[in-house]
This record gives sequence, structure tokens and C-alpha cells, in this order.
Amino acid sequence: MVLNREQELWAVALWVEKNHGKEGPAYIAQQIERLSIEGDEAGIATWKTVAERFDQLSCQSSTN
Repeated sequence: MVLNREQELWAVALWVEKNHGKEGPAYIAQQIERLSIEGDEAGIATWKTVAERFDQLSCQSSTN
């Protein structure tokens, strides 16, 4: 199965939710900080997008 970029981002967000739960935002922040230290702008942008998806998952979970 081949995923497109959007599906990959949602898959990462779901993985974070499953594996880190309420600590997901802290995990994402750690990834962004690590990539910032490394100077990986593309990685930072990716994790910021994952954070947006994670927030959307959190909003949907709290309304259901």
C-alpha cells in the first residue's frame, strides 16, 4: 500500500496519539526542538503539520 503525503501525515498523528496519548504535544515539541537544533527546516515543517493533525484528532475525540 502506498500512502500519499496527506495520508502519511495523518498516520504519524495517529501513531503519536496511540503511543503517547495526552503526552503527544510534548513528544511533538521534542521532535521540533531536536530538528531545530539540527537545523532541519523541512523536518520542523513536517512536525508542525503533524501537530495540526494531532490537534484535530484531539478536538474530534473531545466532542465525541
